[in-house]
Amino acid sequence: MQIGVNVVNRGALARPEFMVRFVRRAEELGVHSATVTDHIVIPKAVPSNYPYHPQGEFHWEEAREYYEPLTLLTFLAGHTEKIRLGVSVLIISYRNPVIVAKMLATIDALSGGRVFLGVGTGWWEDEYKALGIPGHFRERGKRTDEYIRIYRELWSNEQPAFDGEFYQFGNIEVSPKPVQKGGIPIWIGGHTNRALRRAAELGDAWHPIGLRPPAGLDAQELAAKRDQLAELAQAAGRDPKSIPICFRAPIIFSDSGRAPLMGNSGKIVEDIKAYEAVGVSHITLDVVGGSADEVFANLERMGEEVLPQVS
Repeated sequence: MQIGVNVVNRGALARPEFMVRFVRRAEELGVHSATVTDHIVIPKAVPSNYPYHPQGEFHWEEAREYYEPLTLLTFLAGHTEKIRLGVSVLIISYRNPVIVAKMLATIDALSGGRVFLGVGTGWWEDEYKALGIPGHFRERGKRTDEYIRIYRELWSNEQPAFDGEFYQFGNIEVSPKPVQKGGIPIWIGGHTNRALRRAAELGDAWHPIGLRPPAGLDAQELAAKRDQLAELAQAAGRDPKSIPICFRAPIIFSDSGRAPLMGNSGKIVEDIKAYEAVGVSHITLDVVGGSADEVFANLERMGEEVLPQVS
């Protein structure tokens, strides 16, 4: 089992010194990867479909100081040596795919081949409107599929050419290429039927986010999704074993917790092994805390009491 952590890149804790200290300490502890999250603007109006709170509560102030993820990956790469760095997840239909492919290849080259990319389709229509691309919201599924294909074309071919619904190009030079052979790994976010189909057809991994709204995804539920993914992979002519499951969820140390990945260290180790038993090979953990000191205390506890037992 590979263990990753998510770096807080928004809100009160999102300060350069905090993020550098966090990812460096994670690297020292032997954590496999670190991810950051994505939004470009935060509309202040309460969204009608806010998915990340059980009662739909939304406080835009908590998303102030939201650092742009690709720029931040470059910064963190310069402060680390071996930990892998990724986005969980990048809403790729927000951005020009040729530019993003170039940026990611550049980061991969500069970091010595340490980049991976989680991708998602997005859910916030008002953000698309603020970015001046309202039509992309309705097309976001098709655009996501096309942009993934564009990335792979630009990363893998010396003479890239593409003729899609939204983008066409040819007779161009695009380099440097990613250091990683075959290009940067693409993890497909989401847990819906369409996300599973996208992972089966286009993904290097399936990257569901669970144990918080809108998805539960305890080990038993994830096992059912795994079986669905396997069927879709076979239908797409792929070996299901070639698509690893890279789960992400919060880790909460508590003496009374009964939810998955919530409890004392022994309970959390058991939960991680339960996920491993149903096919998860990588877990990215959101190390939570009400203050920087609390976050670092929980990171140390994870590194000392959990990591040696599962990785």
